[in-house]
Amino acid sequence: MGTHKNGELFNNELLAEIREKFAYVGFDPLKQVDRLFFDNAGGSFRLKRANEIFSQFDLIPNCPMREHETSKYLTDIEQKGIDDTRIIFNAKKGSIATYFTASKAIFEITRLIAENIEGTNIVTTVLEHPSAFDAAKFYADKSGKEFRVAKSNPVTGGVDVEEITKLIDKDTCLLSVIFASNISGAILDIETIVREARKIKPDLYIVVDAVQHAPHGIIDIEKTPVDAMNFAPYKFFGSRGIGVAYLSERAANLPHQRLLGKADGELQLGSSVPGHFASISEVVDYVCWIGSTFSDVEDRRSLYVEGMNRIALQERALLETMLNGTANAKGLREIPGVTVHLDYEDLSKRDLIVAISINDLNFQEAVLQYEKANVIVYDRVSTSIYSNRMLESFGMTGAIRVSPLHCNSVEEIEKFLEVTKKIVEEMGNE
Repeated sequence: MGTHKNGELFNNELLAEIREKFAYVGFDPLKQVDRLFFDNAGGSFRLKRANEIFSQFDLIPNCPMREHETSKYLTDIEQKGIDDTRIIFNAKKGSIATYFTASKAIFEITRLIAENIEGTNIVTTVLEHPSAFDAAKFYADKSGKEFRVAKSNPVTGGVDVEEITKLIDKDTCLLSVIFASNISGAILDIETIVREARKIKPDLYIVVDAVQHAPHGIIDIEKTPVDAMNFAPYKFFGSRGIGVAYLSERAANLPHQRLLGKADGELQLGSSVPGHFASISEVVDYVCWIGSTFSDVEDRRSLYVEGMNRIALQERALLETMLNGTANAKGLREIPGVTVHLDYEDLSKRDLIVAISINDLNFQEAVLQYEKANVIVYDRVSTSIYSNRMLESFGMTGAIRVSPLHCNSVEEIEKFLEVTKKIVEEMGNE
């Protein structure tokens, strides 16, 4: 195991086992060539087992809401998936609800609060994903509430606690805040934000978008008692076609579209898809398996926490390697012609995302240059509705976003650095 200043690498044996559990790590399924997929902030490597078991259960014709033996089994699979979702959130109370997408979840929950909770303003941040920002703006306008936006910090790449809390008052209806930026990787201090916001208004409704952060670090409703939080299984090693949200008891009891014959807090509409819940359980099993290689605890949440901590340490070591390099390759900070944007020194406050630019090379062309070298990264540019607001808040016009995952290796980071250096040299920057 390699110990770094900011993290700790998996040993070679464990990393090999981890990589075998994911599909297409280091390989392009279309071109049938080796590649580096460093766009996990846009999608994610998928666990083979999570997707296999989804297909396995989706082939079964039985409806879970029946008394047949197979139907009861599918109901048990769904309940286990809900229980495992609670493990992810550490949600002992409240409700778990599924939606077509995580974006749909945040829109619906924002509507519920904006339309049913008294107040004259809604607070959010400039770094929100459009699903959260636009939902807050749409329902603020619709309900005649003032829309307040906390500015970003161009040094940390995040949003300072006081920038948010200074916008909150006794008339704030809702605070909607992202857990981590999908451009800078900055992790916001949600625990402090929640604590300080509730000092101002104890019954404030708070919604957190955890889609970006959930695959990289621990989320804990017990420590951050918010009213709603979401994640996207397809960005968390799982399957497409579902968004998942936790809702507090009071949020779950707001007037949802729901079947009136069901108990309060039961928010599911229509027939469930057991395969989705089975897939989520496989993700939790995987994280717990990592935890079990480092700890003898048996409690499932404790194993999950240990696993996510180890994932975070591995990713922090990879981030440090990408920035500072190795004996074999110069880091991004050392390559002339490369600018590392929002390069905050404290890596414990960052997920594994790096935003860079290359002198005299526009962002879209840079992405194409990387792809020619079989490296997949993504351009975040000010002409995109998914990027312009955040970039402008940082005084940037764009960036090349690089987002590996914990199953990547130091050797792959070195290869990326070598490709970057070659692109720079071809631009005449060295």
